[in-house]
Amino acid sequence: MARIGLVLTPGFADWEYAFIAGTAAPFYGIDVRFFAPAPGSFCSQGGLAVTVEGSLQQCQEWKPDVVVVVGGMVWERAEAPDMADFLQTSRLGGATLAGICGGTLALARAGLLNTIAHTSNSVDFLKQNAANYTGEALYQGCPGAMVADRIISAPGPAPVSFTCAVFEAAGLSSETVLQFKTMLAAEHK
Repeated sequence: MARIGLVLTPGFADWEYAFIAGTAAPFYGIDVRFFAPAPGSFCSQGGLAVTVEGSLQQCQEWKPDVVVVVGGMVWERAEAPDMADFLQTSRLGGATLAGICGGTLALARAGLLNTIAHTSNSVDFLKQNAANYTGEALYQGCPGAMVADRIISAPGPAPVSFTCAVFEAAGLSSETVLQFKTMLAAEHK
């Protein structure tokens, strides 16, 4: 069974992980678990109270196929958690890494966006909030998720394409991912 680890922080963005958490296990048989740099109780950006018991160390021991860093306002602040060692170790262990919106800042701070094509909210967002970021020449200003060398990046308004990329990285077939994407896009026809 494929495994996806969702990393949440206080003030996490409710919409960025919802399709993954809400559909992966019940519809696609993917094991999804939640982890946090500082486990405990906190609220989402929208005020949803959650308790996350899994630590980043427990996430590494669980060995997910995909590690998803969910965005939120904390990533733009000085108190943002330093996840560089965790992300680099997870990648060396074979996991695909995924960041959406503020979650791309965690990837950038870990140096993971410096040598691959990637996207985020904007190149200035990365430059202003990630001191170790030097990948501006490889930045792609696109509205959906990008995949390069087992790194998935996406701007905040792209939860559907982000979910699709995460599902493909977790091993869902292209046909299943297309069916999921088509279902969610149906209201826009």
